[in-house]
Amino acid sequence: MVEKGLLLYLLINILVCILYGIDKWKAVHHRWRIPESTLMLSAVFGVFGAFIGMYLFHHKTHKPKFYIGVPVIFLLELLCIIGVFILKK
Repeated sequence: MVEKGLLLYLLINILVCILYGIDKWKAVHHRWRIPESTLMLSAVFGVFGAFIGMYLFHHKTHKPKFYIGVPVIFLLELLCIIGVFILKK
């Protein structure tokens, strides 16, 4: 069960990274863009994919909403995970 959960989390992060890459490609080619709210929401579900996508594609790295928001999402998720383990004991 844990393996399936980790696999799902990995797949979500890969998809989020791809989403950031697609938006960067669209920005360069002056195409319709993925809304920032969608990119931020995707970061909630795949924060590592968002980090990797931001820096791999050099995308949204100068926008405070992203260079502050994504690490904040990471810290909140980390606190939730720690909280679950503390409450479990």
